[in-house]
Amino acid sequence: MQSTHTTASPVEVGVGPVSFDDLVRVAREGAPVTLADDALDAIDRARAVIEELAAAETPSYGVSTGFGALATRHIPVEMRAQLQRSLVRSHAAGSGPEVEREVVRALMLLRLSTLATGRTGVRRGTAQLMADLLSHGITPVVREYGSLGCSGDLAPLSHCALALMGEGEVRDASGTLLPAAEALAAVGLEPVELAAKEGLALINGTDGMLGMLVLAIADLRMLLRTADVAAAMSVEAQLGTDRVFAPELQAIRPHPGQALSAANLTALLVGSGVVASHRTGPSNTVECNRVQDAYSLRCSPQVHGAARDTVEHAATVAGRELASAIDNPVVIGDRVESNGNFHGAPVAYVLDFLAIVAADVASISERRTDRFLDKARNHGLPPFLADDPGVDSGHMIAQYTQASIVSELKRLAVPASVDSIPSSAMQEDHVSMGWNAARKLRRSVDGLARVVAVEVLTAARALDLRAPLTPAPATAAVVALLRRSGIEGPGPDRHLSPEIEATVDLVQSGAVLAAASSVIGELA
Repeated sequence: MQSTHTTASPVEVGVGPVSFDDLVRVAREGAPVTLADDALDAIDRARAVIEELAAAETPSYGVSTGFGALATRHIPVEMRAQLQRSLVRSHAAGSGPEVEREVVRALMLLRLSTLATGRTGVRRGTAQLMADLLSHGITPVVREYGSLGCSGDLAPLSHCALALMGEGEVRDASGTLLPAAEALAAVGLEPVELAAKEGLALINGTDGMLGMLVLAIADLRMLLRTADVAAAMSVEAQLGTDRVFAPELQAIRPHPGQALSAANLTALLVGSGVVASHRTGPSNTVECNRVQDAYSLRCSPQVHGAARDTVEHAATVAGRELASAIDNPVVIGDRVESNGNFHGAPVAYVLDFLAIVAADVASISERRTDRFLDKARNHGLPPFLADDPGVDSGHMIAQYTQASIVSELKRLAVPASVDSIPSSAMQEDHVSMGWNAARKLRRSVDGLARVVAVEVLTAARALDLRAPLTPAPATAAVVALLRRSGIEGPGPDRHLSPEIEATVDLVQSGAVLAAASSVIGELA
């Protein structure tokens, strides 16, 4: 979802970390940004240290020297403004399609958050201009390729720093592409002339990969609960048993995500006439006459739960990174110290881990969908859920679409973080490729939403075909949502792609999850 400039309440950036919710508000909802007093004080204190070092005769890396493999050259005072300009211009070397607006806003906010810690040595006016760009909805054009995820996301952040200098291209709040100088002037802002250390401070961070990680976590938390809804619909419409989701069975394997997912499935299936129709025992309430469903049905909580636990591990890592001050060198007390905190390995690893999660949850979703279409396995439903099998193909090719996406997701699950190509004349001889891991995760999250959407669409059709048996109130609410949205029930073949895309929108917007939750309360 792309952000737009809004009148939302501002997010205040202080010395402490930005929260997940505030990052999403700024990135996706266009919330403006202000700098807290403690941040301004910290910025001023650090700047005083830099000014003192800049005036000294002894070279100080990042203040009065070149960068990377060129760090051995001492730069005279009269050339230091040019040093900063040259650094930003040369490092703004990205290529390819524009990066999404929400990603650029996220990385700008995170860079501002690091500036606010008082560890980088920028002037308060430079930090304020970064906040002003966010508040006015001015978004620098950042290109897809260029970051190795070490020394930070250098190229993407350099494109943002270039805009602070009044150079390069940006998009204004309306999305219009124009030169940065024009966009700044249009809202009464003036570009900065970067002083000692500022160019390096603006570009040396893990902000791009971290911003994409936080956004992916927000999406996956919603999508995994939506996958529980889809799984419940599939278990129900395929005459599966809900007994396997009982809490006492989850307790003997105490993974927290598994218990939450199983509890969701149980709650979603409460009151199902379909489930009740194949129970045996007193009052038809005890056992199902089929107690060994296929793994894709029976093991849904185990897979969805492991995915949840992995997402929460990634959130822990993201939380630590949000609390970090990523720059090199950094201001420590009255001195500047070189360090390696810009290396993106901690973030890159969990970005890759989440791509595995997306691929596997999509894979089990596709398997549940496929079972609906095979007459030998769907327990009395027509082949491919077709109206007139042979004349009609029903959802045959919808499953092809799922299979195509799942195959792509498996490729995207191959880790980027195990790769490294040396750079900067072997000074930077091991890199994280975290930016690349983040870019492919965004595609993975989108693919997962599409696969789950096809399962929801197919399961809704199957539940209609089970009439006069009635689904559970929660799953019935999802079916009703689809029908209200113009997605028709069973019938002769029709153009299916618009129905798939409409269901994807309902999944990605959270509407499917909200429909189920409106009946039984918020899912765990």
